[in-house]
Amino acid sequence: MKKLFLIFLIAVLIAAAIAGYLLFGSATAFGGGKYDLYIRTGMSYEAMLSRLKQDHVLSYPSVFDWVAGRTGYPEKIRAGKYEIESGMSLLNLLKILRNGHQVPINLTITKLRTKSDLAGMIGRKLECDSAAFMAYLNNDDSLKTYALDSNTVMTAIFPDTYTYFWNTTVSRVFRKMEATSREFWTPERMHLAEAHHLSPISAYILASIVEEETTRKDDKPKIASVYLNRLAGGMKLAADPTIKFALRNFELKRVYSKYLTVPSPYNTYMNPGLPPGPICTPSRETIEAVLNAPDTRYLYFVAKPDFSGYSHFAETFAEHLQYAREYQKALDEQMRIGGEAKGSP
Repeated sequence: MKKLFLIFLIAVLIAAAIAGYLLFGSATAFGGGKYDLYIRTGMSYEAMLSRLKQDHVLSYPSVFDWVAGRTGYPEKIRAGKYEIESGMSLLNLLKILRNGHQVPINLTITKLRTKSDLAGMIGRKLECDSAAFMAYLNNDDSLKTYALDSNTVMTAIFPDTYTYFWNTTVSRVFRKMEATSREFWTPERMHLAEAHHLSPISAYILASIVEEETTRKDDKPKIASVYLNRLAGGMKLAADPTIKFALRNFELKRVYSKYLTVPSPYNTYMNPGLPPGPICTPSRETIEAVLNAPDTRYLYFVAKPDFSGYSHFAETFAEHLQYAREYQKALDEQMRIGGEAKGSP
C-alpha cells in the first residue's frame, strides 16, 4: 500500500513539475531576440494561432491552445501589436495578450511634402492602410470639425514624434496630430501672426515656402519678410519651391522660365497670394521665423555666389539683378568646371 502511494505521489510530483515547466518555463521556440505578433482588427483566434504555428513561435502550440481555452482568451482576443520575448513563459504570454498590453509605436515626422507622403508613412507603421488615411485627408466633411479642408489639412501636421498603438483608428491618428498643432498656437503666437495679417493656416503655408528656400537659420526671418512685403504690396510671391511642388519634381536643381507657366493653383508666378496649402511640413523654427520676421523693405533675394547657402537681399529690382548676375556667373562657372571634370580621362 505504501509502495503504491509512493508511486502515486511521485507521479503527481512529476506531473506537477511538467505542468510547472509548461506554464512557467520558456514557451517560445525561437532563439534570442523578439517576435512581433500583429493581430489585425477582426482577426479570429484560430487565424492568430495558425500564424504562431506557421512562424514557429511556440514550443508547444497545443498546450498554448489548451490553456488559452481554459482562460477564455479565444473569446477575448484583442487586436494590436504584441512583443513576444524569447524565453517568455506561457502564462506571461497569455497575460499580455488577454490584457491587451501592446507595444507602443513611435511615428517620427520630419519634413514631408505631400499628403501621399504622410499616408504612406502611416500605412507602413500602423494597421490602417495608406489608402484609408488618404481618403480621410481628402474628406472635407471629416476635416470640417477641425476648420480644415483637403487643401489646408497638412497645416495640422507638425514635425514631431507621435506615439500610437498599432491598431489606432484613422480618425484618432489624425486627432492626436491636430492636438499638437493646437498646442503650438498659443495666444502669443496667434497675436504675432495677426500682426503680419496672417492666420495660423496662412502662417504655416508661408513657413512651408521659407522651409524649402533655405536651411540657414539666420536667413529665414529675412526671407519671410520678403514674402510678407510682396503680399502686402500686392505682388505675386514668385517662389521657386512652389513650382517644384506644382511639378511634383522636388529634385529639380534650377527652375527655368519654361516651368513658370505650369497650370496649378500652387504656381505663385501666375496666381496671386499664397498657394491653397503648404508645400511641406515646416519646422517650428521656421514658423517662428515667419512670426518674428523683421520689418524690412526687401522685395528680392538670391543665393550668394559663394554657394554658402546664404542669400543677398535687395529692395530694388536693379540691385537684385546685379546680385542675380553674380550668382548666375558663379553657377555657370561651377557647371563648366564640373563638365570638364566629367569629360577628363
